[in-house]
Amino acid sequence: MTDDKKYDLTGYHFPEDLKTMDDKQLTLLSYAIRDFLVEKVSATGGHLASNLGIVEIAIGLHKVFDSPRDRIIWDVGHQSYVHKILTGRAGGFDHLRQFHGMSGFPKACESPHDAYDTGHSSTSLSAALGMATARDLKGEDHEVIAVIGDGSLTGGMAYEALNNIGTSGRKIIMILNDNGMSISKNIGGMSEHLSNLRTSSKYLEAKRSIKNGLNRIPRLGPSISDGLSGAKGKLKYALMGGGVVFEEIGITYLGPVDGHNISEVINVLEHSRNVDGPVLIHMITKKGKGYLNAERNPDRFHGIGPFDIDTGEPLKKGGTSWSKVMGRTVTEIARDRKDIVAISAAMESATGLGAFDEAFPERFFDVGIAEAHAVTFAAGLAKGGMHPICAIYSSFLQRAYDQILEDVCLQNLPCVLAVDRAGIVGADGETHHGLFDISYLSSMPNMRVLAPSGGDELAAMLRYAFTLDGPCAIRYPRGDCRCQEGHKALFDGSSRRLEEAGEVDVFAVGNMLETGRKVTNLLKEKGITCGLVDVRTVKPLDLSVLEPTCHTIVTLEDGVLCGGFGSALGAAVPEGIRVLSFGWPDRFIEHGSVGELFAQYGLDSVSITERICEEIEGKA
Repeated sequence: MTDDKKYDLTGYHFPEDLKTMDDKQLTLLSYAIRDFLVEKVSATGGHLASNLGIVEIAIGLHKVFDSPRDRIIWDVGHQSYVHKILTGRAGGFDHLRQFHGMSGFPKACESPHDAYDTGHSSTSLSAALGMATARDLKGEDHEVIAVIGDGSLTGGMAYEALNNIGTSGRKIIMILNDNGMSISKNIGGMSEHLSNLRTSSKYLEAKRSIKNGLNRIPRLGPSISDGLSGAKGKLKYALMGGGVVFEEIGITYLGPVDGHNISEVINVLEHSRNVDGPVLIHMITKKGKGYLNAERNPDRFHGIGPFDIDTGEPLKKGGTSWSKVMGRTVTEIARDRKDIVAISAAMESATGLGAFDEAFPERFFDVGIAEAHAVTFAAGLAKGGMHPICAIYSSFLQRAYDQILEDVCLQNLPCVLAVDRAGIVGADGETHHGLFDISYLSSMPNMRVLAPSGGDELAAMLRYAFTLDGPCAIRYPRGDCRCQEGHKALFDGSSRRLEEAGEVDVFAVGNMLETGRKVTNLLKEKGITCGLVDVRTVKPLDLSVLEPTCHTIVTLEDGVLCGGFGSALGAAVPEGIRVLSFGWPDRFIEHGSVGELFAQYGLDSVSITERICEEIEGKA
């Protein structure tokens, strides 16, 4: 499409204008939306490939249904950009995922069209059943539609919901967006099952042919067609094998449908409205559709920073990431340790475990989007004599809380948790910030919690963790880390004092060490003597670094204050020592750059220094 023919997506009154568009106009609109997405996301960064793949489905949903009266729930929610365009928010894309700008996920506070706030996978079906049940109990008349990807069906919660939906008999329309991808390639039996369904067009053609032929027989034809429903069911079993798994639990299955054919999408959505009870529509799509770079590398364009449209290359070249250091180090250790195995929850490359998989494919396990299963699987491996490491994002590890507590800690098993993306992550916002791991992991008996301040320390902590006979969690942030080439740091399980205490003693946890250095320097410039401790061991507390002559301790942590390191240290220090803690408040933190959020909440070095001075002057 040439520039002069591009749609001005901000000039429409969506979704109302969709109702009068024909298939040709909608197809042209799909081209315009893809051009728009590539242009905007290349400037701001965001989730591109998944949104390019769902354009026609989103258009069809807003063409056929009446949002916000009809409720559309987007599983995970990172693929809701097209939905946002089609609900009048195209003008917000210049500030997508930026501080005070439009969120990259559905937010009810942002628009009434966002029926449910999402951010983690496999939740949409449960939410849809709840909303449909509330609708029926209140005697209301509207549709509830859940859009879920095949990757999300690897999560156990989705199966629980499907079972409940089938037995409930309630009218729910489920759109299965089947692109064969989550973030890494989909894993598991359901993924394989759906792959088989993609080839079931023979069944659909046969069914259509039989019905059309019988209906042409005068008088008897329609009744014979109706009477052959049992035979059709047997035909479905014969041609689709396990393809009736949904219908076996009481859910009408429609598809597979070409999710990029706008007329087919609209047709099946319109038919779904006439189905009594729950219905699942299986739509086949291509992740990254319409942008060749994303089609070739859908995992790299799942979530990406600003990039060059022509080449697809990022505008900012990254350094050595924490994830890469973790993956590289574990791979090195595993060369000499045959008992080490690695586990990912559909995030092999994102967590840095690609190198391990390449070196030891028989010892690498991707369990799909199933964090709870990943942890208990690790516990079973540990019981069997292996020493597993689970690499999972902090915010996603929350989904395995009970398994960490009951299966790993209760049995005191040697499992290593690589807690990636700990702390503030930036543009993805509330659902992805890793602010709670210190609080919930530190409360668990037998758990050891470590926090490196640099890549060398992370490597040393991993080597240390694999010598332990019990569980150990190592938390580290998103992004690049400091590494000294050729330097091999040592770690013995303790924190370390970097500067002797004075009037004030700063205890900086993990990635807050650099902020701690700046604070100590600023305090010294103001004539306040100050010490500095690198808190490498969050739990158990290392009280050996305390200086009894210092009466004011300042703690810095990239986590919530409630139940965090500061509160634990404050409860443990001798009477007479005041602990002033800096961390995130008891609220959900919005999206924005890391620097903007630290400044907004007074966690930058200048704001912290000013608070300390105020406290000291106030005490005086």
